Amino acid sequence: MKVDVLLGLQWGDEGKGKVVDVLTPCYDVVARFQGGPNAGHTLEFEGKKYVLRSIPSGIFQSGQVNIIGNGVVLDPILFAQEARALEESGVDLHKVLKISKKAHLILPTHRLLDAANEKSKGASKIGTTGKGIGPTYTDKISRNGLRVGDTLANLDERYAAARDRHLGMLKAIDATADMEALAALEKEWFEAVEYLKGFDLIDSEHYINHALAEGKSVLCEGAQGTMLDVDFGSYPFVTSSNTICAGACTGLGVAPNKIGHVFGIFKAYCTRVGSGPFPTELFDETGATIRNLGHEYGAVTGRERRCGWVDLVALRYAIMLNGVTELIMMKSDVLDGFKEIKACVAYKINGEEVRDFPYDIDSVEIEPVYVTLPGWETDMTSMKSENEFPENFKAYIRFLEQELQVPIAIVSIGPDREQTIVRKQIK
Repeated sequence: MKVDVLLGLQWGDEGKGKVVDVLTPCYDVVARFQGGPNAGHTLEFEGKKYVLRSIPSGIFQSGQVNIIGNGVVLDPILFAQEARALEESGVDLHKVLKISKKAHLILPTHRLLDAANEKSKGASKIGTTGKGIGPTYTDKISRNGLRVGDTLANLDERYAAARDRHLGMLKAIDATADMEALAALEKEWFEAVEYLKGFDLIDSEHYINHALAEGKSVLCEGAQGTMLDVDFGSYPFVTSSNTICAGACTGLGVAPNKIGHVFGIFKAYCTRVGSGPFPTELFDETGATIRNLGHEYGAVTGRERRCGWVDLVALRYAIMLNGVTELIMMKSDVLDGFKEIKACVAYKINGEEVRDFPYDIDSVEIEPVYVTLPGWETDMTSMKSENEFPENFKAYIRFLEQELQVPIAIVSIGPDREQTIVRKQIK
């Protein structure tokens, strides 16, 4: 057996959580491979809305094992809040969730460092959520991090050493820490750690590979999006982890030759949260209309998402990096009322038209080259099959498939799990 990977192809917020929920019945195991609680996956079904931060989106289906992998950074406080809320809604989380011992822990002082570092950047700030993700990954790479497995022995000593180091770093950049507030946060953190230890803490790399050897199927769930990848995204306006398909290998301990299908998710348009370049961003009424119709506000932060037309230059780049085998298009219904739809097929830089994504899109002036297509001006939200799609929407799909050279297997026409049209069976 091989693992299938599901990830975002844009700047995040593509709707990965809904698709994981829809695909989960086809798998035995669902495993999250990177990111932290800054990545919110929103799911809607049976009239209820759920927002997941760190827990895989497969937990609402019955029978599947869900794993938080070693590539994830975990805040015990936020995890406990999220997990308890799910248990109160009827999810038997202790039965279905396992956590890698090698996942790194977000400490209270990581939050302080995150805020201080962002403040020090001034106008050049990245636009982080301030939840300590960046400093946690920094400690991981510099070999100073604490891991979930460290909660099982000598945690007080290990935590104190990390905290004192962080306080020294804050002092070095003239940032002060409210020690009384920190003490209260630490108390809550240690209580949350005890709750965390009540779950099955595992060597997830062994668990997943044993599952594959036994013929079980595994779906790897990514967070954020390809264009936020720390190596290949719009650096430095990126996240702190590898959001591309290769991140599933390092974030779960899966060998490259074990990768099977790669499902790439994108919106019929494009959005971005926080700072950073966004070539197709719309600053006019059209952008505001897309934001309002698509309810484009951060699932965790509530921040307004910047909106624009679909960027096929960036999408082709993301498809190449990830080896995408099937595409999944989300939020098609948001464009139902538009008379015309635009798609960026190339960039014009210094008078030259380019189709390959450039090294740096922040320091150069980019003029998007658009193709204009007729809108379908039809409410698709109640449609049950591809046969019902209006002709202009079918033409939009054909145009995208021709430009991207990958089939669009699934089309989403609304937030509910039932508003999902399968054009090509992928399992």
